Formats: sequence, C-alpha cells, structure tokens
Amino acid sequence: MTATLIQPTHVLDLRTIPPRERHPLIFGRFDGLAVGQALQLVNDHNPQPLHYQFDDRSYGQFEWTVLEAGPSVWRIQIARTADAVNAQPVARGDSCCSGGACCG
Repeated sequence: MTATLIQPTHVLDLRTIPPRERHPLIFGRFDGLAVGQALQLVNDHNPQPLHYQFDDRSYGQFEWTVLEAGPSVWRIQIARTADAVNAQPVARGDSCCSGGACCG
C-alpha cells in the first residue's frame, strides 16, 4: 500500500507527556478523527508497540507511515482510512508491554 501524506489534524509531541498518559491520549485523538484525517506523533523512540496496539484495536481503520526513523526523533503519521464498522481485530502474540506502560 502506498502511503498518502495528509496534513495532520493534531501533532502530538509525546516527549513532553508522562508515559502512562500517552496511549490513552493517542487513541482518544485517533477516535476523534474523521476518515481522511490524520495525526502525527513525535517521539524519542520507535513506537512499534503502539503500532501493534493499533493493529489489535483498529485493524483496517488506519494507515501508519514512518516520516522520520530516529535515532533520536521518530515521526509517525497515523491516518484514519475507515470507520470502525465491520473492522476485525488481528490476533497477535506480541502485544504491547504491560498494557501501554512501554511509553508508546
């Protein structure tokens, strides 16, 4: 799939947010997006565990695009591509550490 860059509705600099608040904030913002809107995350590490959570929680509803891949700054665009209707979660054996405690 070819990524389409969209002007983000929100830019979240996660480096300034306490770790336990990050994933709930991200999912709350994502849930508020209309199809065709996107948010951009800025982080100090690879947010791959968050990507796994998106696969589990919002499979078929998003497009994940790495805009910058470290080593000190990671920028990710998460675009809403569909509503939650009829989306099916994917079973994964490698879930996020401690239910979001990994600092996403």
